Amino acid sequence: MSKKPIITVKNLVKKYDNFTAVDQISFEVFEGEIFGLLGPNGAGKTTTLEILETLRNKTSGEVFVDGFSVDKDSGSIKKRIGVQLQAAGYYPNLNLTELIELFSGLYGIAVDPIEMLSKVALTDKAKARYKELSGGQKQRFSIATTLINNPRIVFLDEPTTGLDPQARRNLWDLIRSIRDTGTTVVITTHYMDEAEVLCDRVAFVDTGKIIGINSPDHFIDELVASGFEREKQVKSANLEDVFIQLTGKDWREV
Repeated sequence: MSKKPIITVKNLVKKYDNFTAVDQISFEVFEGEIFGLLGPNGAGKTTTLEILETLRNKTSGEVFVDGFSVDKDSGSIKKRIGVQLQAAGYYPNLNLTELIELFSGLYGIAVDPIEMLSKVALTDKAKARYKELSGGQKQRFSIATTLINNPRIVFLDEPTTGLDPQARRNLWDLIRSIRDTGTTVVITTHYMDEAEVLCDRVAFVDTGKIIGINSPDHFIDELVASGFEREKQVKSANLEDVFIQLTGKDWREV
């Protein structure tokens, strides 16, 4: 049985005066997949995400999220999505329990803070203030806040930037576990190895246009079939694998 689209984008355009940030792009995201938006800085990825999240108005085109139009039903969309906030989005002197309670109050729902923190392995930090967390812990907490309203779709914008290899790979496990519960994940990243490991499908975006969309395996197989060869012999492991093997995969709580 074919998967059902949970996000549909048709001929999306976003202009700022004479600059076109998003230029007639169309794509679908299917229920229960991890979908990646990839591209260089300024390609239009974040603008596209913000339109899907109802945080930015579009110039033209059609966007439907879980069956609702961003033009007519933005309130319904907000109830069904989780959006990763950057560090500036949190009160640094509140502890994690207080922050979870604050966010759940904004949603108008009651949740158990410890249960939410357990999803991201932060129960031992329940009484720690946000500013006391390490970089990896802050990213995990940020993802926990996206899950408070039991969303149908989670949007993650470069979630592993600046993390060490252990924190990065453990965050991969967390993202996969979110997908495995049936939640759709839309992610942007500059790490191609991350996209290759996590994403069911990816869209490459450049100068506001989608220049390719398919599974990572399809893109790689297509490139190899064209006769492409890496200059350096590819080994069966890389230096990051060595790092993880030597230091372990356990959470490092600083």
